[in-house]
Amino acid sequence: MNDFIFYFKMGLFHVLDIKAYDHILFLIVLAIVYQFKQWKKVLWLITLFTIGHSITLALSAYGILNVRSDLVEFLIPLTIFITGLMNVLTAKKASVGKENQNLFFALFFGLIHGLGFSNYFKIMIGKTSDKLVPLFEFALGVEAAQIIIVLLILLVGSLVQSIFGVNRRDWILVGSSIVIGFAFQMMIDRVFW
Repeated sequence: MNDFIFYFKMGLFHVLDIKAYDHILFLIVLAIVYQFKQWKKVLWLITLFTIGHSITLALSAYGILNVRSDLVEFLIPLTIFITGLMNVLTAKKASVGKENQNLFFALFFGLIHGLGFSNYFKIMIGKTSDKLVPLFEFALGVEAAQIIIVLLILLVGSLVQSIFGVNRRDWILVGSSIVIGFAFQMMIDRVFW
């Protein structure tokens, strides 16, 4: 049970760590196009993100996949930037017709984000032969943290739109634009060439 709590907490705080806010930024641009009543769709999105994240962690933990960390550190904010930019370009349509695009972003970009934590995860599990159980426990922690963040995003969006009268399009444009600004700065800071 102690191992479960350890890896679960590691996954939980991997996402909730304010110093590693890139994960939160990606969740914001992924979820901001949805309304609170669409929470089930968003939960599917973040589950796909966790699956992608877990696949690359597993491949890395078993020594099957090894990607340069400086490249991955650049690609992570690039995924955030692309998702935010797509939100800005399609804000008028909001989440209508974006399900397939967002499913792709969640899964494929989850693969990239998983690479960003793979080296640290390999150190944490060491040379244990059973890597799948810690990976599953870690993924549960990641999923729990993502649910917390996404529900907060949906709740804030709902409040901003209903109490302050901000229309949905403007909420998406402003929120995504702010995240794009952060992602752009992160890309500049992490240029690898």
